[in-house]
Amino acid sequence: MQFKNTLLDECRLCPRECGVNRNKGKTGYCRSDSRLIVSRAALHYWEEPCISSDKGSGAVFFSGCSLGCVYCQNRQISKGNAGKEISIDRLVEIFFELKDEGANNINLVTPTHYICHIREALLKARKEGLDLPVVYNSGGYEKTESLKLLDGLIDIYLPDMKYIDSGLSKKYSFSEDYFEAADKAIREMVRQVGEPRFNENGIMTRGVIVRHLVLPNNTGNSKNVIKHLYENYGDKIYISIMNQYTPMNNIDKEKYSELTRKITKREYGKVVDYAIELGVVNGFVQEGDTAKESYIPDFGSSV
Repeated sequence: MQFKNTLLDECRLCPRECGVNRNKGKTGYCRSDSRLIVSRAALHYWEEPCISSDKGSGAVFFSGCSLGCVYCQNRQISKGNAGKEISIDRLVEIFFELKDEGANNINLVTPTHYICHIREALLKARKEGLDLPVVYNSGGYEKTESLKLLDGLIDIYLPDMKYIDSGLSKKYSFSEDYFEAADKAIREMVRQVGEPRFNENGIMTRGVIVRHLVLPNNTGNSKNVIKHLYENYGDKIYISIMNQYTPMNNIDKEKYSELTRKITKREYGKVVDYAIELGVVNGFVQEGDTAKESYIPDFGSSV
């Protein structure tokens, strides 16, 4: 099931630009060689309402990650420790199986380092009649040159914008250039898919939703992110403000003591109120206790 693509001879698909030869089994920051490793494929009900609705989103979770945040909820797969090797043809089959289960869309989760594989699979799937919207669900740390490989194949982009503060991005995601990369990436995403569109059932068929996870003790960063997004895109995108930060047991409690608790209702309320004051209308907020481990998928599912 070896996959070959010349771009993997000296991989620079993400802003890390490791330059390793993944075709020869080498791995860089994402911990992935040229094999296609999928950790989970199933209907997923915890995305924004216009993505999941009551039927669920057809989520395909890829193993490994080019970002590697210290607080990652999906650490089991982001570190490349869980998953099954599959072929491009099997990935295409999974897309159609999720469609048969009633999925609203195909949701590619943590896909950045598999862009070459995904492009080939989507070209094949479209040729075979796949007509569901395809969602590209990422941490936002992307290269525009790589995203252009998917132009015309992705219908909905669902990136994070985690930080404006480079100090925070360096501390929590080891990427001082995070904002610069994410800002350029979101501009490219909007260029590709345009303004939001929905079907008669309120399910998004095209557009960009930018997520922002509010972190403990960091409401200032959150406000700056939302301000930047709204001033630059207005109603051309949706902004999803998330309260589901969950402190994981493996976090370094001494080095990241501020991340050892959930955010408070007051912290989240301050960020949401700020978004309303700015005039944000196209947005999503979370209600209730979403910050619990039951919202983290079971990555033991077969693919």
